[in-house]
Amino acid sequence: MAKVRKPFLMRASAGVMTAVERLAAAELRSVNAQLEILLRESLTRRGVAIPPPGEADDDT
Repeated sequence: MAKVRKPFLMRASAGVMTAVERLAAAELRSVNAQLEILLRESLTRRGVAIPPPGEADDDT
């Protein structure tokens, strides 16, 4: 089964995007995958429950 992704547009400063691109390259990930990991880590630190990767999200 294909992963369901919810597309969205995001604006970020050039400096933030450069840092994310460097981090993604260092960890051999795409920028998109790196952003998802950073968001998941931030939500976890804030105590927000999120389903594990691959689990169906029904927030539509």
